[in-house]
Amino acid sequence: MGEGVEKEDGLSESANLGYANLYNTPPRDPRKIHLLDSTLREGEQAPGVSFSHRQRLQIAWMLDYFGVDAIEISPIVSADHQRSTKEIIKAGLEADIVAHIRALKSDVDEALKCDAGWIAMYHSASDIHLKFKLRVSREEAVRRSVEAVEYAKSHGLKMRFTLEDASRAEPEFLKSFAKAVGEAGATRIGLPDTVGALRPQGMFRLVKMVADVVRKPIDVHCHNDLGLALANSLAGVEAGADQIHVTVNGLGERVGITSLAEAAVALKIFYGAKLDVRLNMLTELSQLVETYTGVKTHPMKPLVGVNAYKHKAGTHVAAVLRARSAYELIPPKVVGNRRRIIIGELSGKSEAAFLLKLLGLEPDEKAAYNAARGLKNLMCGDLFEVELTEEMERLILELDEAVNKVKP
Repeated sequence: MGEGVEKEDGLSESANLGYANLYNTPPRDPRKIHLLDSTLREGEQAPGVSFSHRQRLQIAWMLDYFGVDAIEISPIVSADHQRSTKEIIKAGLEADIVAHIRALKSDVDEALKCDAGWIAMYHSASDIHLKFKLRVSREEAVRRSVEAVEYAKSHGLKMRFTLEDASRAEPEFLKSFAKAVGEAGATRIGLPDTVGALRPQGMFRLVKMVADVVRKPIDVHCHNDLGLALANSLAGVEAGADQIHVTVNGLGERVGITSLAEAAVALKIFYGAKLDVRLNMLTELSQLVETYTGVKTHPMKPLVGVNAYKHKAGTHVAAVLRARSAYELIPPKVVGNRRRIIIGELSGKSEAAFLLKLLGLEPDEKAAYNAARGLKNLMCGDLFEVELTEEMERLILELDEAVNKVKP
């Protein structure tokens, strides 16, 4: 992957979990956990999101350089998507390019036109989808799926078969459906929580149940309708799944799916997963997709949001500058973000002294105390923020020692 690869980033050492791991007791599993990025497929299904052909190529290149294992895109959406799929496949990227299609022979033909080596075929598995979406019986669903899998296999394609709405499917039917497509030639089985109906324990049981009857690698695709996408994805991994579906910024239908940044960092620090990725590209990827989509990344988005490393309370600022792990699980530079402080009503003497220094004054303990009190008396909330450089951090620490002398 070249110089700068995050695989030797030492994140597990720089992430200060302290005694938290006594409660986490995560499995230290030597398996390689894969990340499939679906920004170009699921992400483009987010309300208001549409990529141009050139944007798709740029995002694919960036994701590949970051180090995802697979990139998913659907050639059946439009002629433009087919063109994008074909060009991305021809680009010679390291990631597997997965053409996302329906369980139809005609869709398999479209993937073949793009010279796809991998496809992701899907069919609904829940009764509510079979009855009201597709209007077919369980038997017909299995028959057409098996035929499509066998057709794709006869053309030498590797494939994931996704049992859409698996979390709401009747368990015995789901197991028989998964077994049928597995025996027909599916390379992997995808288990989506399509409407976010599961809690982590439920996802664990779902994956374990299917894994016990189908000896195939399993993907999990978790929607975030109740804010549980990441937790459910990790539960799926603990149950035996070895691939998580993600998108940049968690984009997707409705409120989206598991975020790439959160999944990558969680897998590294909680599980010690083998991920050959450049974590320091995460903020850049987030900003790129934000620019292309116009969908603003929430300031409080974990890791890549502008507030992720922004400190406000005076005691917090002083503590994090003395020992960043006091209020930061991992350093901002690991994910390409920056540390910021807010000057205002909650500022303490250290920040007040820093403000005075910025104004060209030489603060002492009394001046810093009066300035901090003045900021509070203004009752104006946050006045402004400063993105800290290493030099600024050293200056604040020096001022902190000068104006917060420990009394004997």
